[in-house]
Amino acid sequence: MAVKVLIKRKVKEGKLNEASKLLTKARYNAMGQQGYISSETLSGCDDPNNVVVVSMWQRIENWNQWKNGDLRAENETAVEALLDGPTEYETYNLGLQL
Repeated sequence: MAVKVLIKRKVKEGKLNEASKLLTKARYNAMGQQGYISSETLSGCDDPNNVVVVSMWQRIENWNQWKNGDLRAENETAVEALLDGPTEYETYNLGLQL
């Protein structure tokens, strides 16, 4: 079953351009991973430093493999240096589980 992942970040003031480059790199790397479907990046209307990436994967296992993999870890360390606080993750199944 397909899943969507919400990745929420608060980027430090003045670091949005640098963060954007790293998030684009992460998306490019994710595109080659098993189970990746799509992703989009959103910025807050009231605060553009509030950034949410919505990522879609074929299965939760595909997402977990990517999230915990070495390729993502290096880039994620660079992203974390640009943040005010920790990255938050939320995962959702598509549709209701009745």
